[in-house]
Amino acid sequence: MIDEPQLTHIGAGGEARMVDVGDKTVTKRVAVAEGRVVMAPATLDLVMRGDAKKGDVLGVARVAGIMAAKRTHELIPLCHPLAITKAEVELTPDPDLPGIRVQATVEVAGQTGVEMEALTAVSVACLTVYDMVKAVERGMRIEGVRLIEKLGGKSGPWRADAGDA
Repeated sequence: MIDEPQLTHIGAGGEARMVDVGDKTVTKRVAVAEGRVVMAPATLDLVMRGDAKKGDVLGVARVAGIMAAKRTHELIPLCHPLAITKAEVELTPDPDLPGIRVQATVEVAGQTGVEMEALTAVSVACLTVYDMVKAVERGMRIEGVRLIEKLGGKSGPWRADAGDA
């Protein structure tokens, strides 16, 4: 008989629970996530020129993503509060998209991973880009938010397949 994977946030009675990580080994854990904001070429030009009414779109979105990574436990009910050691958010204009590609790398020395922190950083950075230029284009799309790599912990390294985008 093949063992089915168990959901770690569900207790024996089906109730939601926070996973007990107290006995896990402290290791360096890294997660990388990505996403993108697709927009019209004219909107991307506005962002790249720095002419948005609300200011520096990429700079503000970068800081918002970093702040979000640090506060993930306040947003996702069953996440542990973590002493993050690194939260880096890169926003890259891509005329071929056209739009902004967002990547977040989050690290911790801890007993649980930082996948949710990296995904939250990307999501909030994308939402911030949208917020800052929505007056110009409401039809922008936030797409492809996903985990692309994780390192550390009991389950070891994992990387998304290149074709998974």
